[in-house]
Amino acid sequence: AHLVESGGGSVQAGGSLRLSCASSGYTGDIQFLAWFRQAPGREREGVASITRGGGSTYYADSVKGRFTVSQDQIKMMVFLQMNNLAPDDTATYYCAMSNQWIYYGEGRLSPSNYNSWGRGTQVTVSS
Repeated sequence: AHLVESGGGSVQAGGSLRLSCASSGYTGDIQFLAWFRQAPGREREGVASITRGGGSTYYADSVKGRFTVSQDQIKMMVFLQMNNLAPDDTATYYCAMSNQWIYYGEGRLSPSNYNSWGRGTQVTVSS
């Protein structure tokens, strides 16, 4: 699958952004959709994941209660609603998809379990 993110930008602390990720190509075997982020000098970290069909979500502790992941199974898109943004949320955000089953837990936010990636969209939060 080919993935393209959109919706990034610059906001002040406390603001909101909604990221979108569109897919093309073969997505018939996709089981998980997720968002990751990477700040300069830091490792890529998982933010949120969702099963195809939306039945199960998993969030990093740092974003629980502020970010919401959702998906459109028909269009095979994944979204990330980000509220109450903080400067620590500044990063390049990547969407990813996986065609393998990932048991519930931290593995759903492990980059190694995802095999399709977008090029990222920048999110900058100023204080």
